[in-house]
Order: sequence, then structure tokens, then C-alpha cells
Amino acid sequence: MPNSNDTILIFDTTLRDGEQSPGCSMNLEEKLQVAAQLETLGVDIIEAGFAIASQGDFEAVSEVARQCKSATVASLARAATADIDRAWEAVRHAVRPRIHTFIATSPLHMRVKLNKSPDEVLEAIGRTVAHARNLCPDVEWSAEDATRTEPDFLARAIETAIAAGARTINLPDTVGYATPETYGAMFRDMINRVPNADQAVFSTHCHNDLGLAVANTLAAVMSGARQVESTINGIGERAGNAAVEEIAMALKVRHDVMPVRTNIVSTEITRASRLVSGITGFQVQPNKAIVGANAFAHESGIHQDGMLKDSSTYEIMTPESVGVSTSNLVMGKHSGRAAFRSKLEELGYSLGDNAFQDAFVRFKALADAKKAVFDEDIVALVDDEVLRGHDRIQVKEVEIHCGTGPARAILTLEIDGEEKTAATRGSGPVDALFAAIRQLVPHEKGSLERYEVHAVTGGTDAQAEVSVLLSEDGRTTRGRGAHHDTLVASARAYVNALNKLMVKRGRAPVDAAAG
Repeated sequence: MPNSNDTILIFDTTLRDGEQSPGCSMNLEEKLQVAAQLETLGVDIIEAGFAIASQGDFEAVSEVARQCKSATVASLARAATADIDRAWEAVRHAVRPRIHTFIATSPLHMRVKLNKSPDEVLEAIGRTVAHARNLCPDVEWSAEDATRTEPDFLARAIETAIAAGARTINLPDTVGYATPETYGAMFRDMINRVPNADQAVFSTHCHNDLGLAVANTLAAVMSGARQVESTINGIGERAGNAAVEEIAMALKVRHDVMPVRTNIVSTEITRASRLVSGITGFQVQPNKAIVGANAFAHESGIHQDGMLKDSSTYEIMTPESVGVSTSNLVMGKHSGRAAFRSKLEELGYSLGDNAFQDAFVRFKALADAKKAVFDEDIVALVDDEVLRGHDRIQVKEVEIHCGTGPARAILTLEIDGEEKTAATRGSGPVDALFAAIRQLVPHEKGSLERYEVHAVTGGTDAQAEVSVLLSEDGRTTRGRGAHHDTLVASARAYVNALNKLMVKRGRAPVDAAAG
């Protein structure tokens, strides 16, 4: 594919690099949900995982490869035969499989991490890329820490990879070190000086350590890159990655200065953002570009006046263009099933009959407890229902007694179809509640690393969304729960994390306490 092509390929690595964020791991069912939404969003390549990392990663990559109908599905692999073979085994069933192999090329990484000479690295590139190409027609090669690599050596490495069969060359800013000027210049230099550069698509992969990931990505696009690697909401290791939604909308809104296009269906952006946020428990900051709660909010009187006269005075894109509803349909306790289904469709949900009925019952309960039900409430409610899915442990009843003395909690859980109840005390209501969970589902090695609460909307009757992070023997799981009662939401979040922990342990019976 020539570099003059005006279509920018979107390579989404939410399921691989994004999942590497501490506490951001997803189970198989969640990865399949995200992959399905990524295809609906229109991403071109889905990096589904690192197949050799674990059996769970391998199975996830394999299932995503089988599920995807149009997107290329890639697996990451180090420059090692075993890695590449495992990656191919995982993606070989995809309609469009890809092996993505990499090796470090900076002097620091070659010396400290690889303990290899430059010549040894070049030999490894040629050998492993050729092996990958013999297995798979679509091979991508990445120069880890490209932005701190000596230009002459980087050019030799790229030439070697292309000669061995790589047709995508990724030059990542692995540690978020680059600036737009230097990153763009690197692409111009490599595209111009590497003799066989015209045989490959050049790709970006930018980390956000200096807050420049999107700016660097766009600079590279203007310098000839035609694939960009990014994640939903910009999640990823350390400060995260370049955000898919920001890149896509920047290219769409500023087509006048960046005359290229993507295949992203922009109206699916908000749905994808909310899904990933709900599954990972990583909340989107209110002032986040494109998908933040305040992205289309106007409080200043001057701004409001301008908006009433012409929305383009203060909005460079419409809320509808990224899938944000501006409907005045008010949802409340008098709303019926038809109105609720219409609202769900408007918000991008398509539920089966049973799931819809469950969601409607929960909506009516919420509407009875709140004066007004906002779109954000419905999103939290439905995502909470989806996340709970077929969990083996379910919260049935929560009763809390608290005041000046010790708090008391009475909790009923359904564990593998059997209801069990515990009554416990604690220094506060949350402490007592979590003690009851630990009594009903013993997990002595597990520890609560983080407990976060935030209001989905404003007002004293706001629905609470709770996120917890559990760890056990090196495993970490994040749980999420939403309810108009903060303590019920807390119980659901903790139990959601426990269910994920059970999956990570394996499919053994839940070790529930008697009673």
C-alpha cells in the first residue's frame, strides 16, 4: 500500500496495550464485547492481545479472531520463534490475520534489556520477520523505542524488516519522549532514506508521558504515516496511549489542514468510550476531549448566549457526530417500555428480551428513587447489568444499620444458585458490608487495593457508581457497580471483582462459607 494513500488505518490496541494498564484487565467475555464494538466503530486492525503471555491471552486472541467479520486481527510477538508460532496459532482463524513482531533498537534497550549488539539485532529482525512472513501474509514489525534509536541504525533495521517480508513498519514512541517536530521528522527521514520504504505502510504508536501522544501521532500522519496505533479513551501503560476518538475527530474536523480520512464511524465513539470505561472501571475525566461529560457542556453566560444563537459559536463539532444524545425525551417513573426501548436504541444499546426486561425493572426502581433519570443514569444502569451477565455470585439483599456506634450489615448473596446470608459488624457501613462478603465468600489472600465512589449525575439523589480493585497472589481484578444506594453499588462492585477473580483462578467451585 503506497504511503500517498489518503486513508489512515486505525490500529486499535485497547485489548493489548490498553489492558496492560494496572487494574485494567478484562475477561474473555468482556474482550469479545469490546472487540464487537470496535468493529462497529470501524477500526481497521484490532490487536487482540499477546498470545504467548498466558493461556488466557491466547484464548482471548483466538476467540476475537474467530468473532471478527471484517477487521484484521493481530497478536503481538517478540522476536522469537516460539512467540511468533503462538501468535500465528491464535490469529490463523481470522478473516484477516496479522502477526505483529517487535524488537528494541535503541542503544539503551539493546545494551540493558537485550544484551545484544546492533548486528545481532539486525540478524534477529531478518530471521524472525521472515519466519512470521512464511506463516502469515500480513506481518507488522515494530522498532521498540524508535524515538531514541540512532537514525542510521533505525534505517538499516527498517530496510532489513521490509526485505524479510514486513509490510507495516511501526516506529513507536515507546516512552512518550518525542515532540511533534522530532517525531514527524523521523518519519520523513525514514520514508525518504530507506530504499524499499515504498513497499510498506508506516505506522505510529505514541505514549502520553508528556501529554503529546495525539499531537505526535498527527505530526507523523502529516509526514507520511498511514496507520496509527491507539486505544479507546487513551488507556494504556503509565500515562496511556494516543486516544482513538481524539485522532479520528481531529482528522475529521480539521480535514482542511490534514486532508486524509479514516473509516471510523464517529457516531459510535461515545458508545465505545462508555463500554471500555464500564468494563475497565477507568472513569473518563469530565474535561476529556470528545467523550468527557463536559465536552459539550456550557455554563458561562456568554457561551450559553452564543449557543442559543448558533451552536457553532462554541462547538466545532456536534454532540450527535460522536454519538451523544441531545434529545429532550425525559425518562421517569411514568415512562413505559416503548419509551425505554427507544431511549436504549438512541444510546446505542440492543438488548435481548430477557436483558431488556431486567433492565426495565431496574430502570423503574431507579425512577421511583430519583426525581429525574438522565442518559448517564441509564448508561450506568445498563452497563452494570451487562457487566453482571452470568456472574456466579449475585447480590440479592443489602441491609445496613449505622450511626454513632459500630455499623452492622446484613447481606444475602446468591452463590452458584444458592442464597446465603451473613450479619457482620465493622468500623463503618462499608467496612461491615465488605466483612459480610468476605465471610460468605472467603478469600483470605485477597486484599482491597482501591475503593472509589463517584456520582453519575448531579444532585443528592444521584446514582452512585463504585469501582474497587482487588488483588490476590499477583492477580488484580477491577469490579464496578451502580445503584442509587451507594452501599448497594459498593456490594455489587466488590462482588463483580470477586467474580472476575474466580475466573482468573479457574473454574473451580466458589469456596462459599456454610450457612
